[in-house]
Amino acid sequence: MNRIIGIVGGMGTYSGIDLLRKIADNTGASKDQEHLPVAMLSLPEKILDRSEYFFGEVDDNPGYAIAEIIKELRKIGACVYGVPCNTAHVPEILQPILDIIPDGCTFVNMIREVAAYISNSYPDVKNVAVLGTNGVYKSRVYDIYMSEDGLNTIYPDEDSQYSMVHPAIYDREYGIKAVSEPVSERARVDLLTVIRMLKAEGAQAIVLGCTEIPLAIKEKAIEYIPIIDANNVLARAIVREAKKER
Repeated sequence: MNRIIGIVGGMGTYSGIDLLRKIADNTGASKDQEHLPVAMLSLPEKILDRSEYFFGEVDDNPGYAIAEIIKELRKIGACVYGVPCNTAHVPEILQPILDIIPDGCTFVNMIREVAAYISNSYPDVKNVAVLGTNGVYKSRVYDIYMSEDGLNTIYPDEDSQYSMVHPAIYDREYGIKAVSEPVSERARVDLLTVIRMLKAEGAQAIVLGCTEIPLAIKEKAIEYIPIIDANNVLARAIVREAKKER
């Protein structure tokens, strides 16, 4: 029997919806009954912004709120958990989540899965660029896992990160959080500009290290550089774990 999947949504809301779609896309079902059991609980007002916590702008660790939502998902039988937010995987936010995962259940670590996916799928790639929030950028959370797989991590220069990448996600007029479907042309153009800059700096693959960026960048490759959608990698891994025997 397939294990029930539990998704913590609301970081941002479209990221959770996008993950649900990608879980369905990666399941390989040919009829309704072959799809996996999934529950998503989206309580955005309860989860403080992850980047703001990392920079000390809010005091309460959002990891504890995410953990409480996982406990609620557990009550309905969910046993494979996914959190579609890269910044939530920064160690100090992630630890309270890992602390409450019951024995026999699985938390699927998005960033570990991305590193393994690149290593296995693109063995010739060594230099991987990451686009993400300021929290991902400053924490260098991807470095922890990329280095374990022999990969070098590249980030945008500070000016590009703060003037283009982070605003493309967060700006209240044109950022993806504010204008999600479709995204604004400015957000997409800024992200494409930075991708091309990173290619010129030697990036051999680009990780969309914010689960909202795939709403703007849907290409699988740009100028022959693979584009790695972390949310899709997470979906594939969740499907794998949910299909494992109890």
